Amino acid sequence: MNISALLRSFAPHRSPAPFAERLRSGAAGGLGIFLLAWALHLLPQPELPLLLLGSMAASAVLLYAVPHSPLAQPWNLIGGHLVSALAGWITISLVHDPLAAAGIAVGCAIFLMYLLDCLHPPGAATALTLVLGASQFQQMGAAWTLTIVAANAFISLLLALAINNALPRRHYPQAPAAPAAPQPAIRVLPEQQDIERALADEESLLDISTDDLLDLYARAQRHAQTRFESSAR
Repeated sequence: MNISALLRSFAPHRSPAPFAERLRSGAAGGLGIFLLAWALHLLPQPELPLLLLGSMAASAVLLYAVPHSPLAQPWNLIGGHLVSALAGWITISLVHDPLAAAGIAVGCAIFLMYLLDCLHPPGAATALTLVLGASQFQQMGAAWTLTIVAANAFISLLLALAINNALPRRHYPQAPAAPAAPQPAIRVLPEQQDIERALADEESLLDISTDDLLDLYARAQRHAQTRFESSAR
């Protein structure tokens, strides 16, 4: 890549979304986070609080700005945050150097999300959140920490279902795309030079000449043509 092309690659990638859609996305994201915080505040909280995770703001971008993206679908949202939280918890339990723990937690979160087909970029932020607040989350214990993450993710999903489907031209969630049908193979008929090369490749002696093979192949083609025409009548 030359310098000019490199510099052009830093230019903004313009979105084709109209202004009204951009406004709806911003309003929906703000409403979603407000309702999530409100719901977490109203839920029963025994001895420990249900925290609002900062990674949910990143999830809100996907859920409300690009709700049709594969990364914003329910399994990605729920699975991505939960497996990342698990990766973060195991990391802070085993690695006590915060710098190393940060890299290991995020790397493991990405690997697990890929492995389980639930890639959700904000999930890695959940793993990092557990590392940055290791002392607080370790005091809470694994069960309550995972409860916090699960509550954030499940409430976010319910809000995304309600808000997105109330907006025009939005359908959430999206079903996985059907696998593309395999393209039919292009059949290439062999010519005399191909037959001669095939004969030359044989390690054992074949008691047949190239002319005999060509004649046999031509007769087989005529029989095939006759059979096809008979079946088409």
